[in-house]
Amino acid sequence: MPATRYRRTTFLALGLALAFGLASPAFASLPPAVDGQPMPSLAPMLAKVTPAVVNISTKTHVRVRDPYFDDPLFRQLFGGSGMPRERVEQSLGSGVVVDAAKGYVLTNNHVVGGADDITVTLQDGRNLKAKLLGSDPDTDVAVLQIPAERLQALPIADSSQLRVGDFVVAVGDPFGLGQTATSGMVSALGRSGLGKGIQNFIQTDASINPGNSGGALVNLRGELVGINSMIFTPSGGNVGIGFAIPTDLATGVMKQLLAYGKVRRGNLGVEVQDITPRIAKALGLKDTVGAVVTRINAGSPAENAGLQPGDVLTAVNGKPVRAAQDLRNAEGLLPLGAKVQLTVQRAGATRDVEATVAAEKIATLDGAKVDKRLSGVTLSDLTPDQKSQGLYGVALSGIRPGSAAADAGLQDGDIVVAIGQRRIAGVKGLPTTGSLGGRQLLLTVVRDDAVYYAVL
Repeated sequence: MPATRYRRTTFLALGLALAFGLASPAFASLPPAVDGQPMPSLAPMLAKVTPAVVNISTKTHVRVRDPYFDDPLFRQLFGGSGMPRERVEQSLGSGVVVDAAKGYVLTNNHVVGGADDITVTLQDGRNLKAKLLGSDPDTDVAVLQIPAERLQALPIADSSQLRVGDFVVAVGDPFGLGQTATSGMVSALGRSGLGKGIQNFIQTDASINPGNSGGALVNLRGELVGINSMIFTPSGGNVGIGFAIPTDLATGVMKQLLAYGKVRRGNLGVEVQDITPRIAKALGLKDTVGAVVTRINAGSPAENAGLQPGDVLTAVNGKPVRAAQDLRNAEGLLPLGAKVQLTVQRAGATRDVEATVAAEKIATLDGAKVDKRLSGVTLSDLTPDQKSQGLYGVALSGIRPGSAAADAGLQDGDIVVAIGQRRIAGVKGLPTTGSLGGRQLLLTVVRDDAVYYAVL
């Protein structure tokens, strides 16, 4: 039977079966064959795929401090050390074995990020303790390692070859019910604008639900094309709009995490913003497509390439830039030293310029130089991506266990926007006296869109 007719038979088989009495509506069973051809099934492919998809459970110890015990007078009157209590948070997700010989498992950063204990459960029922080798919040990718014994890995496909309309299957552990497979197709490619970070999602209507995060999105050959990451839902359940991280992006991040423990991203040294109708009118542009350059950092690749404020970037390596987020996505995926072609509009003319991606230069400062109570903490300027989101302040990293900052519940990635009641713009504006005075040091901290106070 020709392939076209065979595919048509596949989708109409149930209707034909019901229409000609081959199956009753009560049972909705399919006939074993149509026109002498056996009915196709995903079962053989899934039998090879499912052993490589794992369940991930995590435990995170979260310190909870009673604000009354932050007051030395209260502790003196009523006793108690003021040490923070702890609560244990648990979560479930999925992962994919991508290297059976080394025990590497790909999953989402939001599944394992910050976890103190990670357990991987294989399809055969084995529970294995996992080691977090690295994670990248910007792409929501994390790499785990489990003992490499009797593992089965998924072959990895070239996700750049995916087309809208290709059939895919999502495999994971939704709601902790156990391993589940759902089928659908690729609904769209290159999706972005769904929140923070670097985004280049595959959109699919294959059902993805809570617990599917980190699971596999495979093609009909059983090859990994994406890591399930998130859903769009007004109700909390699946509505047919799910998103997966393409394997080209996920494996590129994995290679850097394995090599360096982090992702070393390049930077063009340019700040851009979306083009509004008013900006387009002021610049004499025909439309609002592109990203307008607002600032060029001195000595940056953008300056060396001859870019100027007011230029409009419309493409990176031939890929259209429709808004500022498109440029940030492209920039975040470029490796250090890469040559990149930028298409620019200036004064009504279009030109192409070449820039070489360089390491991001971010000022840092030892917290002890600001105040001894910040010993064991590194303060850094925010990245251009963070600044583009309207954030300001300094980022915390390298928080030493047992330090005053750690005891106060501060975490790597927190952003301090004020010390005392004094707003902080960046590292350059911080004092370096080693003491800010006062019995207590009050920090205003931003974490995950929430603002709170930390007292050291």
